[in-house]
Amino acid sequence: MSPAMHRSKSLMEVSPTYFVVMIDYGRRGREAVVDPEQTRREVVARIKSGEYKKILFIHRVDKYGREDLTEELQAEALPLSYPLDEEPAGRQAARFDHARDHRKYDGLT
Repeated sequence: MSPAMHRSKSLMEVSPTYFVVMIDYGRRGREAVVDPEQTRREVVARIKSGEYKKILFIHRVDKYGREDLTEELQAEALPLSYPLDEEPAGRQAARFDHARDHRKYDGLT
C-alpha cells in the first residue's frame, strides 16, 4: 500500500467528534450550539469568557454515542480565585438543576 493510500485510509477511520452546548434563555427558549470545528479547549474558553451562560448541558458526541461533560468542563473553566469547596451559589444551583434534569429526562431516552 502506498503512503498516500495509508494516510487517506487512516483519515477515514478518524471518528468525527463534536460538542453540543445547550443554553437556556428562560422564556425565550433554548439554543443548541453545535459547531463541528469547535474543540474542547474552545468550549472551555467560551465558558470562561461568559459567552456561554446558563448552560443546561454539554455533550461530546462521536460515533459511539454521547458523553455528558457538563460538570467537567464547567469545573475546568472555574476561576481559581476561591477555594473549590466554596462554590458560588449560582453555579451550585445550576449544578443541582442539571442533576435534577438528568433524573427527570434520562428515562425518556
